[in-house]
Amino acid sequence: MSDPDQPTPPAGAEGIRVGTTAPDLLSETPSKEPKVAPDADFGELLRQAESKAQEHHDAWLRARAEADNIRKRTQIELANAYKYAIESIATELLPVKDSLEATLAADSAVLEALRSGVVLTLKQLNAVFERVNLKEINPIGEKFDPHQHQAISMLPSEKEPNTVINVLQKGYKLHDRVIRPALVTVAKPEDSLKSGE
Repeated sequence: MSDPDQPTPPAGAEGIRVGTTAPDLLSETPSKEPKVAPDADFGELLRQAESKAQEHHDAWLRARAEADNIRKRTQIELANAYKYAIESIATELLPVKDSLEATLAADSAVLEALRSGVVLTLKQLNAVFERVNLKEINPIGEKFDPHQHQAISMLPSEKEPNTVINVLQKGYKLHDRVIRPALVTVAKPEDSLKSGE
């Protein structure tokens, strides 16, 4: 039986000797660190580490080669996309060329027949332009826009200043991008008319 004058030890402390100090307790607790293995085990661990390092290196080389292959494939596909980007419009333009050649091949064509052939060919061409979203810029009577028009000259006119009074060559937009600005003549402002007199 236990002595009533002695304090009751805390739970889990039954096996601890009385008078044991804290450093003694620490030395008695089992260590959670792995025990040092004999020299033969170090060699085996080294071989395993080298094997894993070689596997990782091989995986890295394969991933690098795959990335290089993807990059090269993408470059080839991009080059082909640029090279053959106009394939659809080229296919659409072939009948227009055929019509022009047929018109030129007619030996005994009357002027009116040639004219009607050219009109039909122009209709074909306009239909192709519409399908590929190629829009005409014909700004006669509009305000001059430097983003869509290129002024060749300024002439005195009764119209409002900076208004397009003549279109020398139509411009074209592909979707929203101007691919050729319209060549135009613009009305002079009134102050320049008075200074020129």
